[in-house]
Amino acid sequence: MFIKPMTRIDSIQAIGEIQKKESTTPFQDIFQKAAENVIETDREFQRQQYLLATGQTDDLHSLTIASTKAQLSVDMMIQLRNRALESYNELMRINL
Repeated sequence: MFIKPMTRIDSIQAIGEIQKKESTTPFQDIFQKAAENVIETDREFQRQQYLLATGQTDDLHSLTIASTKAQLSVDMMIQLRNRALESYNELMRINL
């Protein structure tokens, strides 16, 4: 295991450059990906329902799996929203 040696930071600009180099996911991207996941899993669930209703497939387990994935993605989106609102409210309570 290689341990990276410590180096001196010369200015505030250097800190900004270090942060740009790190791969971080912006907060907005997390919500956007969650919303896209909800839409995608719902489409798959609707497609599986259509296939079963029209008799094009007879594997009920695919519909059950798609239903569970859709429900879990909605639950995840709700939890993300709740955590974001809790964090926002906590920040608003901070007295400066």
